[in-house]
Amino acid sequence: MIKYLGSKRLLVPTLGAMADAVGARTAVDLFSGTTRVAQEFKRRGLYTTASDRATYTGVLAGCYIATDARTTDRAKLAAILADLQGTTPARGYVTATFCEQARYFQPKNGMRIDAIRQRIEDEYAGTGWYSILLTSLMEAADRVDSTTGIQMAYLKSWARRSGRDLELRLPALLDGPGAVVVGDVMDTVDTLPAADLYYVDPPYNQHRYYANYHVWETLVRWDEPEHYGVACKRVDVRDEDTRSVFNSKRTMPAALAEVLSRVRAEVVIVSYNDESWITAEDMEASLREAGHEEVAVLGFDSKRYVGASIGIHSPTGQKVGTVSHLRNTELVFIAGPRERVEAARMAARATTTIGGVRRNRVHTV
Repeated sequence: MIKYLGSKRLLVPTLGAMADAVGARTAVDLFSGTTRVAQEFKRRGLYTTASDRATYTGVLAGCYIATDARTTDRAKLAAILADLQGTTPARGYVTATFCEQARYFQPKNGMRIDAIRQRIEDEYAGTGWYSILLTSLMEAADRVDSTTGIQMAYLKSWARRSGRDLELRLPALLDGPGAVVVGDVMDTVDTLPAADLYYVDPPYNQHRYYANYHVWETLVRWDEPEHYGVACKRVDVRDEDTRSVFNSKRTMPAALAEVLSRVRAEVVIVSYNDESWITAEDMEASLREAGHEEVAVLGFDSKRYVGASIGIHSPTGQKVGTVSHLRNTELVFIAGPRERVEAARMAARATTTIGGVRRNRVHTV
């Protein structure tokens, strides 16, 4: 999977165990991002719907959630990827913008990205292969980028991985059907299906994923937008319609409470951290006001995003700030019928220790 701010990689086994413990057969991952959690639900046999406003999430979900590996011709897919891998590199928008004006990729890989992306558009747009091929290219580009994991900036010196040659790989497709819904949650929440389980992982602060991952938006949309600044961000990053109520301290708490009141699920799991704009008490109150009988809160000790260990730098790369702390607490709220909440809580505690080795410190808040 691509590097991603707020990734729930370490929580995924716990969230999957919770889904099993509550007996869920259907699930909705409401702010799906890379679809990592949605994939875990699907892997465990749940019919899963992945939803997010990001275009690139729609592509990732089209590959990993909506595609059924059982009905996919893997030999044909492997042959297509091998053919695309052999595409003659050509300088285009990615090379000019993200290699020469900025330094996200080395030019040799930028030209590969340009040429392969254009062929995918010309030959596979509108086919069942489209999302899979775009996912393969996005993940290949991520493996040779030169960032710390977000695209608001790039490293001052080339990352070692950026010197490798771009390599398309077969995505690890999953058995079973699934669904994708792309759009602003405030518009889509009422159209999403009722489910046994909803997982809600909203943005925590003012930093917008549209800006943090503008390169992926451009690669997927393939629209060659005008850009601005050292990071060559899309100009529409400045537009009001690309902003979310979840990125404003003034509007976010009420918006999340409204979403929680509108989701149709027996069990709702919300993950949030202790640096966010909503207190644990307020989150619990919103879940109870949404009609849930029981709410449990668990805290998981977590390492902060890698950028926190680097410090604060000026646009010229000079360090101008110090690191305040390197760890925080990931809060997981479980809401629903009392017996299901207790089952999920016990499953969460059990999955933090495997073979006598503690994987992640967890405590009741």
